[in-house]
Amino acid sequence: MLTIGSAPATADEVGLDEYDFKVSGLVELNDKPLAGVELVIEGSGFKVEVESGDDGRWAVGVPEKGDYTVTLNEETLPEGIAVIDPEDETPNVREITVGQSGSAVANFFIGKGERNTVSWGQQLLDRVINGLNFGLLLALAAIGLSLIFGTTGLNNFAHAEMVSFGALMALTFAVQLALPLWLAIIIAIVLSAGFGFTLDAAIWKPLRRKGVGLIPMMIVSIGLSLALRYTFQLFYGGEIRQLPFAGMADLKLGPISLSPIDLASMAISLVVLAGVAFFLLRTRIGKATRAVSDNPSLASASGIDVDRVIRIVWIVGGALAGLSGILWAYFRPGVSWDMGFQILLLIFAAVTLGGLGTAFGALVGSLIVGLFVEISTLWLPSDMKYAGALVILILVLLFRPQGVLGRKERIG
Repeated sequence: MLTIGSAPATADEVGLDEYDFKVSGLVELNDKPLAGVELVIEGSGFKVEVESGDDGRWAVGVPEKGDYTVTLNEETLPEGIAVIDPEDETPNVREITVGQSGSAVANFFIGKGERNTVSWGQQLLDRVINGLNFGLLLALAAIGLSLIFGTTGLNNFAHAEMVSFGALMALTFAVQLALPLWLAIIIAIVLSAGFGFTLDAAIWKPLRRKGVGLIPMMIVSIGLSLALRYTFQLFYGGEIRQLPFAGMADLKLGPISLSPIDLASMAISLVVLAGVAFFLLRTRIGKATRAVSDNPSLASASGIDVDRVIRIVWIVGGALAGLSGILWAYFRPGVSWDMGFQILLLIFAAVTLGGLGTAFGALVGSLIVGLFVEISTLWLPSDMKYAGALVILILVLLFRPQGVLGRKERIG
């Protein structure tokens, strides 16, 4: 085994000039940087020690891609302080993988070393609330994807990057340009809507006019997803960064504990989803959207401008995906270049579970997926919770192939 140094390093960066790959992270105590904490990084026959710097950050170079273990030495923490994670028996250890990006992140958020026993009922209630929060933000992305599929028939794998785009724009304007958060979020949503319009105008509309089939267009969306994802990485790097006010302390509302950000996230999601429902049910363009989803040819023959409807759907879908990305950045928490891709399968699962092409089905499917993902952690390891949601999708479709709110169709 190759070992660098017999004592902890005195700087917060070790071996970055020597190796091409990097492991980095942040150590915080009650949302404030914690310096002088020893961390041990080992794996692939390699071991190195480092201490967090004055800003709480640390970074080490590693010789190759692969799996590494980052261990925080709790003996170097201030007296009475411990790493806390009720779901993990060894919260001072992080298992990470240095993959295609060439880097990996391991953060430690530390509080006072008190562990409270929580009843199973209280845990269930907390998971249900978290599941509703996750399901609502997932619904914002799923409804946009469902509307796009319903009006164009396209399975858009690049929808994940539309989610990431919203969070990255919020990071750019709120953190890098230091604008007020509310203004940064508005700008990010507007830019996300414009991003959706641009993708349709530059790529999907020309392909539709040329009569390109849905399978080739789906393959194009996969390639577009990869191109956009690694473009984000090129400009923003591989680190996870926080939006303002992330990690705020929870508020006690009777038996429920929620942070102000969680409350705001759920309220915003409900208001926006109610607005989408009003748009689809009460406005002329919303009714036209539903008509195009049901039968584009008949809608066109009835005098509906199908291209205009599709253009508006892409704008609305982009805005919803951008907002979902911002809320997802607070739920995770953190903004990264591939954050949308991490929930892409769950978005597709929600759309398919609710019924392909139905916006309200996407909402129902998202709530089911969100609740199951969170509640399943009472029995399943946290790493398995997303896979469990896909198992539920398979089981439901075995008994109801059209989805919860989908309609049966005759084939042949």
